Parts: sequence; C-alpha cells; structure tokens
Amino acid sequence: MELNSIKPADGAKHYKRRVGRGIGSGLGKTAGRGHKGQKSRSGGGPAVGFEGGQMPMHRRLPKRGFKSHLLQFNAEVTLTSLEVLGLAEVDLLVLKQARLVGQLAKVVKVINTGAITKAVKLNGIGATAGAKAAIEAVGGSVA
Repeated sequence: MELNSIKPADGAKHYKRRVGRGIGSGLGKTAGRGHKGQKSRSGGGPAVGFEGGQMPMHRRLPKRGFKSHLLQFNAEVTLTSLEVLGLAEVDLLVLKQARLVGQLAKVVKVINTGAITKAVKLNGIGATAGAKAAIEAVGGSVA
C-alpha cells in the first residue's frame, strides 16, 4: 500500500451534480428545472411560509404570551445549593463566584427546594416564606 493509492471505500464519496453542462450529461438546457415558471428562475420559488395565498399559519394563530427582557437579571438559588456551598455568610458576589447564579444577576431569591442543616446568614438576598422559615429553623438569618 502506498500513500498515493489510498482511496475511500466504494460508495463513501459521490461527485457533485454538474447541471447545465451539455446534452450528454442528461442535465443540460433547463438543468433539471423544467420549462418556465417561478421555480425555474434563479432565486425563484415562494417565500418561506407562503401557502399559495391562503392565510399562512403564523397569521392564522393568535399571538400569545410575553417574555420580559428583565428576567435575565433575576435568579433563584435552592436550599440544597446553599447547603453544598457550606458558607456561614452568603451574598450576591459569593453566589456569582460559586457560579450558582449568572454574572448578569442583580436580584437573587432563595427558594424552598431541598433541605438545609447549617446556619446561613443571607446578605442582600431575598427568600420565599418557606425558605426563610427553613433557614431560621436551623439558626440562620435573612437580612
């Protein structure tokens, strides 16, 4: 075997179809596009979503919902993740460094998911009513 004789397996590669290259190719003259009409033209064909004049799906269906662009500044932290963090005092900067919240987060809230056994003091972080009760039950505080 020589480097210049190595070939891919049979059927692994195929030649690109060259259209409009003469009568002998079988794809000469109209290049497989048929005769005349919108689809035979360069750049031809209806727009994406066009349904032949019928009211298109995206206009038939009602508009619904709204997603606030301000949500990217809000974040949640669970009781379980606070337990894993294992620090006595937690603030926004600590949570960002531990990658528990995104770098854009400005408002963080602790939610009552999981359990906590260590006392934790929260500075500048909110908590739901259930989470606050759980944190205070183990001797922590929410400031």
